[in-house]
Amino acid sequence: MTTYKGSCHCGNVAYEVEGTLDGAMACNCSICQRKGSLLWFVPESQFTLTTDEANSRGYQFNKHRIDHRFCTTCGIHPYAQGQDGKGNKMAAVNVRCLEGIDLDQVPVKHFDGASM
Repeated sequence: MTTYKGSCHCGNVAYEVEGTLDGAMACNCSICQRKGSLLWFVPESQFTLTTDEANSRGYQFNKHRIDHRFCTTCGIHPYAQGQDGKGNKMAAVNVRCLEGIDLDQVPVKHFDGASM
């Protein structure tokens, strides 16, 4: 496992995530389509916010299952929090916000969230 560091553009929201980045998901739902994030889902235990949670705001829509977090200063979406289908707490890390990642080397799976 590797420890990755990530943040919003201004650094006001930063985190560390442990795991093996073997792929990301591109969703076409109404919010993901607009923000263009590539999401890597990890158990919440592998995600550590290293800045004050008050530096971000949450946004929920549709079924209110995912709390999309945005920096209160620069507006970037570095991660989200929610639960998987079995009720396990998860973090959805925006791979585009990770340091030192070659995005061309990350396999992307497309998810049809618009049809849900």
